Amino acid sequence: MGVIQGTLGIAIRRGEIQGLYEFLLHLRPSNDPKNNMLRIFWENMFLCSFETEIHEQQIKKVCTGQEDLKATYTTYTDVSGLRAAYNVYKAVYALAHALHDLMQCEEGRGPFSGNSCADTINLKPWQVRPTGIVQILFRHIEDLNVERKILSFDKNGDALAIYDVLNWHPSYDGSVRVQAVGNKFMEIPSLLLYKDLRQMTDNRWCLFQPPRSVCSESCPPGTRQATRKGLPVCCFDCMPCGDGEISNKTDAIECTVCPDEFWSNPEKDQCVPKIVEFLSYEDPLGISLTTASLLGTCICAVVMVIFCHHHNTPIVRANNSELSFLLLLSLKMCFLCVLLFIGQPQLWTCQLRHAVFGISFVLCISSILVKTMVVIAVFKSSRPEGRSAMKWFGAAQQRCTVLVLTALQVVICAVWLSTASPTPHKNNQYIRSKIVYECAIGSVAVFSMLLGYIGLLAAVSFLLAFLVRNLPDNFNEAKFITFSMLIFCAVWIAFVPAYVSSPGKYAVAVEIFAILASSFGLLVAIFAPKCYIILAKEKKKNNNNNKKSS
Repeated sequence: MGVIQGTLGIAIRRGEIQGLYEFLLHLRPSNDPKNNMLRIFWENMFLCSFETEIHEQQIKKVCTGQEDLKATYTTYTDVSGLRAAYNVYKAVYALAHALHDLMQCEEGRGPFSGNSCADTINLKPWQVRPTGIVQILFRHIEDLNVERKILSFDKNGDALAIYDVLNWHPSYDGSVRVQAVGNKFMEIPSLLLYKDLRQMTDNRWCLFQPPRSVCSESCPPGTRQATRKGLPVCCFDCMPCGDGEISNKTDAIECTVCPDEFWSNPEKDQCVPKIVEFLSYEDPLGISLTTASLLGTCICAVVMVIFCHHHNTPIVRANNSELSFLLLLSLKMCFLCVLLFIGQPQLWTCQLRHAVFGISFVLCISSILVKTMVVIAVFKSSRPEGRSAMKWFGAAQQRCTVLVLTALQVVICAVWLSTASPTPHKNNQYIRSKIVYECAIGSVAVFSMLLGYIGLLAAVSFLLAFLVRNLPDNFNEAKFITFSMLIFCAVWIAFVPAYVSSPGKYAVAVEIFAILASSFGLLVAIFAPKCYIILAKEKKKNNNNNKKSS
């Protein structure tokens, strides 16, 4: 029924013949006894019979011929939908006017050669051909009016075709009615639809909008048409465009995919530039990480000042004070390298961030490894059988070991930067609605070597420190190193799954957090006890001096 309601059709133009209805109502079988069809119609209409000789049981009633046709509804008296009959009426009407004009023709003003008129007593067939009639009709075309409608004819005498545009729609009683909604004139290429329609419903005149011959309303921009299976092509659903797709016109058949660096707006009717995402200094997370980096750098500087001021104390001089200062310097570099990970990636920051990170941590772990080896050498030299241990692992050997271990990482970084260095990269695949601005690592193999080398040194340092953790209290440096390396290894083991599962800029934040956490772990575990002892002894010394002076 929904399809019928929107259907438009074409039919021969309907018309009303003046006086026909009254004429039909006044017809009686008695007025035309020879009209057998009228008698049959009358008997069927009023369920009666004009035959009185039939058995009484077979007759409901006898027709009087005076029954009222107005009291019943019949298509016989319905003259509101005459179409073919109306065309016949117009044709007869036009022919009558033409013959009338021929009869009224004046010599010298006739339609034939020499402006002659036809002989009305002896009309020739060719004189009543369409051509002759058309000449008369064209001359008096404005006077030929049927129901206040002008009849138009072409050069061949044919009436110009006019059709009614019909709309099928359901009624309240469930039936289907046909409503004329416009006209189609053959000389005009377009349809003429009525601006508004008035229809008699429940004895009231109601105003209707022009009918819409559609099964579905138009799809607005941001959607596409999806044809309903088994229904006409005008029946469709409006499906919203998917993410990253748009349609910027009405009734789009399909959605258009946005270019790589663009994304659909919320209305899905235009492509807008994608949001470029990176960890910036203005971001709250970036501010927090920058603050932590600078805080760690300042703490390293404070510890260096404390160690410089108390460089003659046994606790500073123990285990080669140069290694302590070198370790503090490398930790400061670890804290500062975090700043290379924040901000919009540039070529130089991408190349330096992992190189500085790798060299700084190798320098740091190498210093810790050598300090562990020094603890072992000092312990052995305290025994008679190992007094020459420190001779073979003196200050020069310690510096050389740190230098060689760090130089290997420098070589790895140099090969990495010279062959397949990291570069800025706009990642459109990780988060489709955004552009993740990141540093592509270049060679995965070399980057894995860089991280693997750091892990190897950390594992060796932890293993050595763990083996000598139970040395006497005079050698408790090994306990602090064991604890610091345990923190370092735990942080970087947890870093791997967290980094893989973090999207966009948060992956960089996880890497920064791992750098800061491991750096703070080394700084606190190794230097906090030393600083506490130095400051506590100084306070105790000052208290004793105050007592003596008093």
